[in-house]
Amino acid sequence: MHGQREVFRKLHEQGCFVMPNPWDTGTTRFLTSAGFAALATTSAGLAFSLAKPDSPAALDRDVVLAHIQSIVDATTLPVNADFQSGYGATPAGVADSVRRCVATGVAGLSIEDATGDPDDPLYDIPTAVARLAAARDAIGDSGVVLTGRAEGFIAGRPDIDDVMARLQAFSAAGADCLYAPGLRGSGEVAAVVAAVHPKPVNVLATPSMTVSGLAALGARRISVGSGLARVAWGAFMAAARELADAGTFTGLGGAAPFAELNGLFE
Repeated sequence: MHGQREVFRKLHEQGCFVMPNPWDTGTTRFLTSAGFAALATTSAGLAFSLAKPDSPAALDRDVVLAHIQSIVDATTLPVNADFQSGYGATPAGVADSVRRCVATGVAGLSIEDATGDPDDPLYDIPTAVARLAAARDAIGDSGVVLTGRAEGFIAGRPDIDDVMARLQAFSAAGADCLYAPGLRGSGEVAAVVAAVHPKPVNVLATPSMTVSGLAALGARRISVGSGLARVAWGAFMAAARELADAGTFTGLGGAAPFAELNGLFE
């Protein structure tokens, strides 16, 4: 456990690494075999597999913790937990949840400023900072990397100045890494990197981005969030709709070979 945390922390010190997001033990096993340095959970990937929306209020804390534990147990790589807004109504509640998350053996976890309320989607900055500071205290000297997330771009408030102010506040409150999912281009990525320098920045990749391009902008860590899960859902939905609507089976042509999957899990 402690070895993985040390490895994960060192990955943030220089260079740029990709941290893909499995959503079950099978995808965790495959990504472990694919040569990545670390993995991260995805709240959306879990939620969709349970027929729930991706919202801080949609998933039960115990279900999330059991899922994180299953990912940690399925890999030898460091795992970063997508811990949404901390699964607590108050900073004390966040701290209690974070202590339980640390106990799963994760190497890192993220706390976001989203409320899950469509009418008021973000905690105000003082409240968000208090919640992140509680997570920092709960992590203690465990070595777990704490990521502070500003959700404005994916919560309907795409204000780069507000996002950068939030990330700077999270950095001052003890976040080791900063993350604003939904940044829309190289200018915004570069601005966030500069705003929180020298702390490392995680970028949520989009199809138009490249690892080398993000590295050149100063990104230290790249994740794909729900991207891989939605790729799988996209292929599944297209093939199923073809079966239902056309009565044809060409959508099955892109299936992974049975022998390869069987061999992976033997």
